[in-house]
Amino acid sequence: MQDLGEKSSRKYRKGDSAPVKTQAVLEIVEWLASNDCHELDDAGLIAGLGLRLRKIGLPVDRLTLHLRTLHPEIFGRTVAWAPNEPVEVRDREHGILSTGAFAGSPLRQVMDTGEAVRVRPAGDIPPAWTGIDIFQGRHLVEYYIVPLCNTDGPVSAASFCTAACGGFSAFDLATLDRVLPALRNVCELRLLRRTELTLFDTYIGATTAQRILAGHIRRGAVETLEAALLLCDLRGFTELSNRLPGSRVLKLLDIYFDHVVPAIAEAGGEVLKFMGDAVLAFFPKDDPAASCAAALRGALVALARLREVAEPDAALQAGIALHYGTVSYGNIGSGQRLDFTVFGPDVNLVSRIQGACSSTGQPLLMSSRMAGLLPRSVTASIGGHALRGFVEQVELYTVKSASSVRIRQ
Repeated sequence: MQDLGEKSSRKYRKGDSAPVKTQAVLEIVEWLASNDCHELDDAGLIAGLGLRLRKIGLPVDRLTLHLRTLHPEIFGRTVAWAPNEPVEVRDREHGILSTGAFAGSPLRQVMDTGEAVRVRPAGDIPPAWTGIDIFQGRHLVEYYIVPLCNTDGPVSAASFCTAACGGFSAFDLATLDRVLPALRNVCELRLLRRTELTLFDTYIGATTAQRILAGHIRRGAVETLEAALLLCDLRGFTELSNRLPGSRVLKLLDIYFDHVVPAIAEAGGEVLKFMGDAVLAFFPKDDPAASCAAALRGALVALARLREVAEPDAALQAGIALHYGTVSYGNIGSGQRLDFTVFGPDVNLVSRIQGACSSTGQPLLMSSRMAGLLPRSVTASIGGHALRGFVEQVELYTVKSASSVRIRQ
């Protein structure tokens, strides 16, 4: 691999292409800062930039963006463009820079150091990193890889590559350097927005995130809504946490949540809270019957998936309570430390119903109102039960046979 040195040491060579006109470069910079560019997705951004660079004479045969982000599962996104080809978009999982061809690549070097590199692979055998999927088989002669440094946070990168025999001229590189600040700015804005949405979705859920981003952030900003509620609790958690090391308990909780949470999401629900080993979710659909059907579908799938889990030191069994009711949804807390949550008598009721799962030995219980919104063929009463905080006994229902239940989508 031949490193051609820092950009500050470049000298124009005899035979270099003529300088690109200042006006042409300014038009690209202005486009990157324009509303039209900001409205494009990642694929539109890189295609628009690649075409404009080619139009003013730069021999860019491969242009890639390597955009880092904060995401629990995704390390970042690679967006790659080449003339007359569809744009490639690849989400990269965590650990990608430490494995395979990425491990010793200039891409990793740039992201680690925040400094640009200009590379021409030398020798008959190309270095391993040229086998990275976005570079492989393209016979690229020169790679100019530059950092896209945010105000803070991880460093992203862009690579400008050419298959031209002479590589990039000094004028070509000078042109790219003039465009880079604008490209960095537009990428940073995209990454900040994407990170914001990812963190909100990860920690508070999509519906709540939309309300917060819409400006509902003051204490007391509460609305009333009707929804099916689901509360799932892991049985025997106290005994399990007293018996096993903390690291093992955490792993078991992750296994448990990996079976319960996707079942809720696939049924159209949204998790509001993780409360230790419990999950509180709601299903905000316009039609009450559809909301209840979705909640029951999510509960049955979660229980079915948990039954398939076989851990040598713990039985992951859950009790799930369902109820349809009216809840207050909004901000509670103190000063600048608030929580966006649901509360009210119906939230209390679903909590007490969940407690009855242990005393009755039933894995799934629901209120009479919930049962009334489901087909009669699905539910069966188990009679009245005394629930803490309620004066009169509450009639509870379960499903007749989980294996025979068919709930409409």
